[in-house]
Amino acid sequence: MLGQVYDGRALINGARVHARSGQTFDCISPVDGRLLTTVARCGQADVDAAVAAGRAAFEDRRWCGMAPAARKRVMIKFADQLLVHADELALMETLDMGKPIRYARNVDVNSAANCLRWYGEAVDKIYDEIAPTASTALALIQREPMGVVGVIVPWNYPMIMAAWKIAPALAAGNSVVLKPSEKSPLTALRLAELALEAGLPPGVLNVVPGYGLEAGSPLALHMDVDCIAFTGSTRVGKQIHVMAGQSNLKRAWTELGGKSPNIVFADCPDLDEAVEAAVGNIFFNQGESCNAPSRLFVEAGIREQFLEKALALVPGYMPANPLAPDTVMGAIVDQTQMNSVLRYIELGKQEGAALLAGGEQALLDTGGCYVQPTIFAGVTPDMTIAREEIFGPVLSVLSFTDTAEVVRQANQSIYGLQAAVWTRDINKAHGVARALKAGTVHVNQYDEDDITVPFGGYKQSGVGRDKSLHAFDKYTETKTTWIRIDSPV
Repeated sequence: MLGQVYDGRALINGARVHARSGQTFDCISPVDGRLLTTVARCGQADVDAAVAAGRAAFEDRRWCGMAPAARKRVMIKFADQLLVHADELALMETLDMGKPIRYARNVDVNSAANCLRWYGEAVDKIYDEIAPTASTALALIQREPMGVVGVIVPWNYPMIMAAWKIAPALAAGNSVVLKPSEKSPLTALRLAELALEAGLPPGVLNVVPGYGLEAGSPLALHMDVDCIAFTGSTRVGKQIHVMAGQSNLKRAWTELGGKSPNIVFADCPDLDEAVEAAVGNIFFNQGESCNAPSRLFVEAGIREQFLEKALALVPGYMPANPLAPDTVMGAIVDQTQMNSVLRYIELGKQEGAALLAGGEQALLDTGGCYVQPTIFAGVTPDMTIAREEIFGPVLSVLSFTDTAEVVRQANQSIYGLQAAVWTRDINKAHGVARALKAGTVHVNQYDEDDITVPFGGYKQSGVGRDKSLHAFDKYTETKTTWIRIDSPV
């Protein structure tokens, strides 16, 4: 493992290339601080080259002109390639961004492969439409690929987030220019190589690693990019929409932040299950999930019992070496993010929340970035830790006595990505689920999910939906062709 050598060059028009400027940046592992490789620091010239390659591939129809069944075979082979190289990809992901290798292998690789396969299978199963018209006309309603799609993905689920966007974009027949996060660029580069090996023509999928201002902004502002899809912070997402409008009014789709409320009523059907879901999902992936249930609302009558059970689970989530097979919580992605999480913990203490567990940096002797699983009680809606996205293993516990009031507090957020309600009362479950302003509402569970359902949010959690057949709406144009028929019979 220590002897791994990774290629950090960009991939443009089917070839690995250095940045035109010759500049690189260091790729540091949060596991132990080791230098993994140097990565091409792409800029405007590299983005221009990648977009030109994508445009040429689209215009000569080397991909979009393939029969749907042929594109399907390539997409499925692409998915198969991920599974063939699963151990390699999982190790790369763990070293690059710190998640436990057990999850990198069993969750991230498998989910990314499943996503590619699912959209590949969908290619030749989506039909166009014929509108109802008079006998003097034939009206065709068809989906067409947009052209060149720019994709910018975050560092928390690098493979999965890339797959969620490139899979439907490619399946629809587009070319793609992918800009991975500078904090986790390695698997995106390897995915593009595997796509080539699966038969994807050169120029159809290009990867330009680099910093947001130097590579991401030129992609969002590019006049020859037809669509930009972004997952990341709400702050940057707003800028993406502005840049899309300032340039060529390209379609802009964003999946942004969250501060998801998890509401547990006293009549929840299984308290132990509710506790395990609340604790397991906030600490999964080190809390670095946009849909993490970071605001826990517990009905007052079961609050103490709930907290007692939750605290008993915390030792099982203490961070450890992500490369160990039994580790369940790994490293925070880098020093900057770790310091941000620790700053929020300090704010929680300063503003009067009761720190019940954790709250400190961990494993200081490793050279890595680790934070203890942290639980605050006595949190009020006005506190910073109840309002802002922390993106770390920090759970804020609030208490309630009134259903209408807890719904009001749950919705009192700039975000609306995900939510949950736990109750055995079917009327309460439906009523609260309908009232919650969130793109996904879970009832009596939190982590069940599938590629077949859309994912996205209300309010400042973004615009558009990833996953499911709905994702094709983002990467296709709808064309009406009206044909006049003057029939002699």
